[in-house]
Amino acid sequence: MSATLGGMTGNRPADTPRKTAPHDGEEAAPEASILRLLADYLRPHRTPLLLAVVFQLVQTLASLYVPTLNADLINNGVAAGDSAYVLRHGAFMLAVTVVQLAAAAFGVYFGARAAMGLGRDLRADLFTQVQRFSAAEMDRFGAPSLITRTTNDVTQVVSMLVMGLTLFMVAPITAVGGLSLALTLDVPMTGVLLAAIPIMALIIYFIVTSMIPAGRAMQRSIDGINKVMREHITGIRVIRAFVRDEHEQHRFNEANTKLTDASLRVGRVQAFFGATAMASSNLTSIAIVWIGAGRIADGTMQIGDLIAFLTYAGLILGSVMMSMGVFMMAPRAKVAASRIREVLDTEPGIRDAADAVHELPGRGELDVEGVVFRYEGAEEAVLRGVDLIARPGQTTAVIGSTGAGKTTLLNLIPRLFNVGGGAVRVDGVDVRDMDRALIARTIGLVPQRAYLFSGTIASNLRYGNPDADDQTLWRALATAQAADFVRDMPDGLDTVIGQGGTTVSGGQRQRLAIARTLVADPRIYLFDDSFSALDTATDAALRAALATDIADAAQVIVAQRVSTIRDADRIVVLDAGRVVGTGTHEELLETNPVYAEIVNSQLTLQEAL
Repeated sequence: MSATLGGMTGNRPADTPRKTAPHDGEEAAPEASILRLLADYLRPHRTPLLLAVVFQLVQTLASLYVPTLNADLINNGVAAGDSAYVLRHGAFMLAVTVVQLAAAAFGVYFGARAAMGLGRDLRADLFTQVQRFSAAEMDRFGAPSLITRTTNDVTQVVSMLVMGLTLFMVAPITAVGGLSLALTLDVPMTGVLLAAIPIMALIIYFIVTSMIPAGRAMQRSIDGINKVMREHITGIRVIRAFVRDEHEQHRFNEANTKLTDASLRVGRVQAFFGATAMASSNLTSIAIVWIGAGRIADGTMQIGDLIAFLTYAGLILGSVMMSMGVFMMAPRAKVAASRIREVLDTEPGIRDAADAVHELPGRGELDVEGVVFRYEGAEEAVLRGVDLIARPGQTTAVIGSTGAGKTTLLNLIPRLFNVGGGAVRVDGVDVRDMDRALIARTIGLVPQRAYLFSGTIASNLRYGNPDADDQTLWRALATAQAADFVRDMPDGLDTVIGQGGTTVSGGQRQRLAIARTLVADPRIYLFDDSFSALDTATDAALRAALATDIADAAQVIVAQRVSTIRDADRIVVLDAGRVVGTGTHEELLETNPVYAEIVNSQLTLQEAL
């Protein structure tokens, strides 16, 4: 999470209507189909798409013309022993074949360009949409599923489009044109083809009805294995510390087995119906040869016509077989498209209002008034009627037992979630009426779990203020008590940090996260238990530096340690989501039993006083 909350805008207007995403596994709405998805995203790629269709049309017509030329060459050239006729018509056939191959190559090229462009746009819009999601939508979908939808699901749709564009003109024109030309060669034998095509169509129907549920199960299994892998990689240190390698291996094996089983179900369907279709095609060819041999024997058919008829039969049945390949891919692609649509059509819970405030009149006065909040699906509210104020130049502390709602309260202030009741105001303006970029400039949050991005220390510190110079960075590091260890690093500010900050200690990570927020220079600072990994001496030095360097800003500190917040101007005591006391350390120690119990559990009587 960044030190400040930047405005995240997508490619679509903020007020574009969206539906709420159904839970994964439910049937997608009718509009969430692959056809709608392709229609929406292929519009910018009309030119390569049109060229692909034109070249596929040329390739198909050329492939249909070659068997007729071949029959004519055999009947009138080879059978008659006319070498000149053979050479002349053979050269023409070669020219037609070259045109066919060139058209096929260009058709595939332009089709791939359209498909790859669609994939690029889909991934970009998915990323932009996820950027606009609030924490509630992120929790609803889950990180592993969002990653799968942006990668694997998009790949499924693009693969379907590449194959579909390749066969868009080929299959129907080949089938219709081949049948028409076959009729001109021999009407009775065309009945064999007409009998085979319905059988193929029935096979396609069973493929589609069988593959849709199998494809949905397979995509869910991919989500599952991504979830296990992500947790394993992220939590590798915890796994090693508790020697839970076997447990994690068992979890992975379960997820891997589910994916394997789902893939095998898909493979069995494809293998069975593929073999059935191949058998039907071969039996049709045998029937054509059997009947054709008799007709040649009685003189009602020429050998060239039989060869041409066999070629047309191969083209027709081949086009049906290729169509079957598309229909095998279509169910998985449809499921993938539906899952992508769920993300794109989900209404972000937090959006800028059309008349959002872009500037504040004051210096950063924070008022939390009667706030109520309940997580989605929860029976009980986490916060009930919470009040809190923070003024420039003052420090407001929040303390309470685990689960009291402290972190939730801090997350409501920069509008990571919308309040369910009451209001959060900055300088008298409700944060729901503020532009998110203004919230980012005004409120800086150092989260409970400090997160650093892959890159250098400097790039992480400039995350909230890209224009900050090195002097500003060093000043922030000095305040955060991080300057010394950064100077000791081989490359100083240019030292590379691993993803998540795993290449530095927990205390160093917290101090770098604090420095990142200081570089952003907001009016209101929110520290969510941001000193928990620091030793007592560093904690005290950091708080003293903050009191001097951001003396004009309002500070809200959530902490577990009484020593961290005892000098605050105002302490708010939370218990089970309610404010049960507000005052200074001395006042609360005398009048508030909840606060006194927390103090007595951490400090001796002499230390408390």
